[in-house]
Amino acid sequence: MHTTTTHYITLHANAARGEIVVNEANFVKKCISTESCQDDLWGKLVCTNFKVSFITHNSLPRQKFQCTHRLLGEHDIPLACVEQVVTVNDIKGKQKILGSNQKLKFNPTELILYCKDFRIIRFRFDEAGPESAKKVCLAIAHYSHPADPQLLFGFEYVGKRYHGSTGETMNGVDPGGGLQTPLFDCSSDWDREIKRTGASEWRVCTINQGYFISPSLPEFFVVPVSLADQDLKQYACCFYSQRIPLWCWNHSSGSALVRMSNISDPLQQRKVEQRISSAIIKSHPLRSDVFKSDLDKNLPNIQDIQAALLKLRQICVIEPFEESEEKWLSSLESSRWMEYVRTFLRHAVDVVYMLESRHVSVILLEKEDRDLSCVISCLVQLMCDPHCRSLHGFQGLIQKEWVMAGHRFLDRCNHLKKNDKEESPLFLLFLDCVWQLWNQYPAAFEFTEVYLTVLGDSMWVPVFSTFLFNCPRQRAEHSRDFASSKSIHLGQDQALRFPPVWDWSQQFSLKDQTLFNNPLYVGKIATCVQNGTVKTFTHRRSKKNYSSTLRGVPSALRNGSLGPNDTLTRRNSLILRLRSDLSQMREQQETPSERFIRDWFSRPVDLQGLLLPQLLPSHLSVWKLYFLRWVPEAQIPQGGPITAFHKLSVLTDEIEMLQNQLRQYKGAGCTPKNQHMEHSKMYFKVTLTPHQCPAPPEYLSSSFPFSPVGNLCRPGITGTPLSKFLSGAKIWLSTETLANETI
Repeated sequence: MHTTTTHYITLHANAARGEIVVNEANFVKKCISTESCQDDLWGKLVCTNFKVSFITHNSLPRQKFQCTHRLLGEHDIPLACVEQVVTVNDIKGKQKILGSNQKLKFNPTELILYCKDFRIIRFRFDEAGPESAKKVCLAIAHYSHPADPQLLFGFEYVGKRYHGSTGETMNGVDPGGGLQTPLFDCSSDWDREIKRTGASEWRVCTINQGYFISPSLPEFFVVPVSLADQDLKQYACCFYSQRIPLWCWNHSSGSALVRMSNISDPLQQRKVEQRISSAIIKSHPLRSDVFKSDLDKNLPNIQDIQAALLKLRQICVIEPFEESEEKWLSSLESSRWMEYVRTFLRHAVDVVYMLESRHVSVILLEKEDRDLSCVISCLVQLMCDPHCRSLHGFQGLIQKEWVMAGHRFLDRCNHLKKNDKEESPLFLLFLDCVWQLWNQYPAAFEFTEVYLTVLGDSMWVPVFSTFLFNCPRQRAEHSRDFASSKSIHLGQDQALRFPPVWDWSQQFSLKDQTLFNNPLYVGKIATCVQNGTVKTFTHRRSKKNYSSTLRGVPSALRNGSLGPNDTLTRRNSLILRLRSDLSQMREQQETPSERFIRDWFSRPVDLQGLLLPQLLPSHLSVWKLYFLRWVPEAQIPQGGPITAFHKLSVLTDEIEMLQNQLRQYKGAGCTPKNQHMEHSKMYFKVTLTPHQCPAPPEYLSSSFPFSPVGNLCRPGITGTPLSKFLSGAKIWLSTETLANETI
């Protein structure tokens, strides 16, 4: 493929370190609305080795706010986020999906980018030169299909950080500098986790240092004290990929959560299973039995999950909304995405029952222990352990159970676009499950749904070690090879230091990061004012835990106001309203697990204790902020959960300011008002004018902090050359579909 000579990007402030332009086209139009062209933007379409960028001096209509990304501008799309590159010539009636190193025999008049984050972006080349239009389309297709992991932009981004402006070698990114999130890449992180959970009969194992035993396991992990290193080395060859069973977490009763791959040697299966089970039993103070949960038999496989996402994307992005909500919900149900979310949550609840009620240890069995077990182990810990519902606890949980445990992010995200059969949105499914829990118990989580949405988007910004590799060993090998090929002297480092996604300063300012802070969060330690004195108290499990009797924010309040008949829902009143649903469940014979769940729901919830989700289909919702944020028809101006978030943030900020003033009155010293505004944990702050309640900003909408402006509006495409083209897409555009379509 012929491209223009590459040069270092100097186009705008969002250029990342190591980013270069590979091709560009002038006089390109970005389609903002298909109803009329008056809102369309004119500018330059640029392809770099990192992203597709549209440079314009115009501003978007109605676009008064956007969270500023330090690596991406408002019109930028990371190349890893590009799902399909579709070129169209509406004059000749031709279209083609472009891959890497493909030829384009016609001059495109239109370019459509289908993105993995559910965006559809459309450009037109009516005024652009035909050759420059063709070249920029080919460049985007080529660079969005890298042939090797080392061609992913993260390597250039990190490699440049090892060289100062004078050419002298300097240290790379310090993944631990200033971070409170444990990365579990050293034995001390595991030691702290053992002590935190009280797992006194478990120890850190170091036999895989240098990845000597298993290529996909971390160098450090936790095993029962009663299992000697020599035994583990002997048993390793019996497991798939030599993946020795991994300890995940300990319940306060002493029950352990363990994940394990299948035993590949049938002759040794019974002997090895008995030895492993015996060691886990010995680690329990009551010597309780071990329950094995076969995830492959009870949960959908990765291909089923991928098919469900493709159907969901078709419903949310391509197909027009039905006239009736019932038809749309029926289509949503047929995708099976919500069914799979419910299935994973239900299975996690079953595991919680074994740990919490039966007081037995649980082994999560999966053939290779790298996919389904990541989801279930995390959900179980989120339900049982309030530490995992804090921001740093949640990030450490993902680091431990996904990154270090060897989830194939490179393959499952399909960053190289080599094998569609290996692609599966398991991490997105997990985030959706977390959101369902968050949606039912928002005050139990330190973070917001904006945080969960941004975390999902970060998979497509390929500069972070978190989502770039299949396992720690792959990261080490590729980074060493890249450093050698680029003559980068690593010094004492054994490999390039990629930043983890948890270093949010790489992407957002401190102000924008406050969007992650949940004003409803009820943490372990909170402050209150009693008789004019600021006191600190700790939430404890108690029958009289008044602060935790709130299930969450009523639906009316989530839309910004309380109706005349609405009150803050108490747990027992909610049970009464759901009695008809529960009675239907009781018509069948109740199992011990169901009785455990019913008994739990009959008691007031402790936000710092066990949390169980409600699992009837009516209790689960579509994660609108993620799946529908780019759809203009789904946007609610001045509405949605953000309006309640705004009011609660202002209230929380005002309480913090008043407490600060009270400390000043008591002579304890305080922060001046202007400094309080700078250091507040809330994005929306109280005004400095006394007794003035700030009105919600005009830019607030249900899509905040994202904007659907500039994405394809489906109802408006009727009658355009694109309408017939899109009507042939059954699930997601395929080569076969396009080959049979004519304009």
